Amino acid sequence: MIQDREIICEIRGAAGVVVLNRPKALNALSLGMVRELARALDAWEHDPQVARVVVISTSEKAFSAGGDIRWLHDCGKAGRHDEMLAFWGEEYILNHRIKTYPKPYVALIDGIVMGGGVGISLHGSHRIAGDRYLFAMPEVGIGFFPDVGATYALPRLDGGFGNFLALTGERVGAADAISSGLATHGVPSERMAELADALTRPGAIDDILAGFTLQRGPGPLHGERAMMAEAFTAATLPEVIQRLRQAAESGSGFAGKLLQTIAVKSPTSVAIAFEQMRRGGGLGFAEAMRTEYRIVSRIARGHDFYEGVRAVVIDKDQAPRWQPSTLDAVDPAAIAAYFAPLGTGELKLEG
Repeated sequence: MIQDREIICEIRGAAGVVVLNRPKALNALSLGMVRELARALDAWEHDPQVARVVVISTSEKAFSAGGDIRWLHDCGKAGRHDEMLAFWGEEYILNHRIKTYPKPYVALIDGIVMGGGVGISLHGSHRIAGDRYLFAMPEVGIGFFPDVGATYALPRLDGGFGNFLALTGERVGAADAISSGLATHGVPSERMAELADALTRPGAIDDILAGFTLQRGPGPLHGERAMMAEAFTAATLPEVIQRLRQAAESGSGFAGKLLQTIAVKSPTSVAIAFEQMRRGGGLGFAEAMRTEYRIVSRIARGHDFYEGVRAVVIDKDQAPRWQPSTLDAVDPAAIAAYFAPLGTGELKLEG
């Protein structure tokens, strides 16, 4: 039955509608979902009936809470690295497809949007945040790294905001998402279904959105932006930590909290994420995705990803034993190796 499918892609009026339909897994992306969405985008690109793509979720809790991390962990533990890299490769190609898609791509995000869910929403032309919107790239907490195009998108947020998101994994609500550029519009949750229906009818997309858009006030992070900009625009990772420490010593409780947050993340992942942000601002989208594929190809054969998933997802003891265990012990040469070209194994992308 159609209701049992993990993702439903169908034409409704003037829109190609994508329904994320894996609510028990908070719409975590599977390889089948990635492939079905890619197939639909190919079919709709030259279909004159389809004026825009609209992505919605059947879950009240989540738009999409990431990729299928447990499956990836189990593949790697079993030595099936080719299967892991096939998933990431197809996912990254899909992210690039969305970024370069010639028709408006509208994601209606009302709930959790993390990891893989970010990859199928953030690169679209219109990102609509409902009241329950909650964005995070929490990968450094499981020994992974902010991927799915974060290398390109996050460094382009003003005031070091992307660096803050990448290094801490902190969650951001709708108001802060709109002010930072993560989201393009805010719409009340109770009007999301009505908006989805309106987008299936002919008409200019911006005119349709204008009838639903809610002006939100400053978000909870508004008062912290100056401190964050000072700390997270530092040229080196040790300098970021030092500036946060100085802010904390000057009375910033938020800076102190962020120091504690970063301290429990995978040191390797934090160092990779900082280097991504440093390089990413100068990369085009395709090169950013190739860079991420280089990183993930090494992480799949490393230690911290498996240890992080064990501690957070499997055993849930929240006590990962990272290798190395501190930022000071991270070897810069080891981090640089994650970014080295793969030769014939590079991700194949146009552009």
